[in-house]
Amino acid sequence: MVPGSHRPVACGRHRRAVTVGRATVYAHRVNIDSLADITDKIAALRVEHRDLDDAIARLVDDADADEVAIKRLKKRKLWLKDCIARLESALIPDEPA
Repeated sequence: MVPGSHRPVACGRHRRAVTVGRATVYAHRVNIDSLADITDKIAALRVEHRDLDDAIARLVDDADADEVAIKRLKKRKLWLKDCIARLESALIPDEPA
């Protein structure tokens, strides 16, 4: 893949922009300036995903926890998982079959 080229990448239903170093991932496109930036963003998203998993586990164990807050955290965790998968697929080169 040539730096600066565009590939389709969806990171959510709401045309949400995610900054990946010098690259910006929109709902349907990614401007790739550096594959290292994407791998760094993937690593950061994985850390956030793990942290959310720990936070959700603590809240579930708490009897006074807000169910709506737990649902929001779970939705965020799923969104992160989808973003990670889409960014990882952006790393796969486009080659004709």
